[in-house]
Amino acid sequence: MSGRGRIVTSWLRQPVDDTLAAMEQIVAGPRPLASFGLVLLAMTACWYVYVPVHELLHALGCTATGGTVTTLEIQVQYGGSWLARVFPFVVPGGDYAGRLTGFDTHGSDVTYLATDVLPFALSVLLGVPALRACTRRRRPLLMGVGVVVGLAPFYNVPGDYYEMGSILTTRAAAALGLDFTGLRGDDLARIVVQLFEEPRTLGVSGPGLATLSVLALSTALAFALAFATWASGDLLARRFVGPSRPLRELRTTETD
Repeated sequence: MSGRGRIVTSWLRQPVDDTLAAMEQIVAGPRPLASFGLVLLAMTACWYVYVPVHELLHALGCTATGGTVTTLEIQVQYGGSWLARVFPFVVPGGDYAGRLTGFDTHGSDVTYLATDVLPFALSVLLGVPALRACTRRRRPLLMGVGVVVGLAPFYNVPGDYYEMGSILTTRAAAALGLDFTGLRGDDLARIVVQLFEEPRTLGVSGPGLATLSVLALSTALAFALAFATWASGDLLARRFVGPSRPLRELRTTETD
């Protein structure tokens, strides 16, 4: 493999390598089952905090760049009822754990992208560095935070990241005089179902070649943007925590 190929492969493997290296610290340490239990406990606690914070950052990303927010749905178990007392646009309930359902970008795709992107600043500033720190020393509680926040871009590929990719793709299509804005959204699975069952609700006649191409390119961009987010966090982690420790290095250290 060429030098460039190795760099790309390493870049794509980095999230997996860091997660496995952090897990190896848990398994190799004393009382691994108890430590793993702490990881799960931290992941659960972090998730219940992360969901409302993530959604509020969507709202902030919209309003800070000139948009307006009218409805942010957050389930009761994630603090929706309490947050509704603080933020007038928060509504308890909805079909998702949390979702920004009422917002207006006033036609600005920059505002639309900022709305999607801002929550993932937490992945760059906190999540990836936290997970990287866990590759160097056993920290089960911190690992729970690192997994939930650091890996957020990847489990949001069919959601927020697909939406980012679809904004870019449909904007490019619009420059060619083609309208595929109906394919924008933060739920790829729902859009695929609509495309085959009720295509006209998306503004298209059906799953034709052009439509499927836009869908595929938006999805590919979603993955690329997720890895780019991780790479940004990796740069920060290298500065403040240090480079990733490959699994083979950990095993060699243990053997020695």
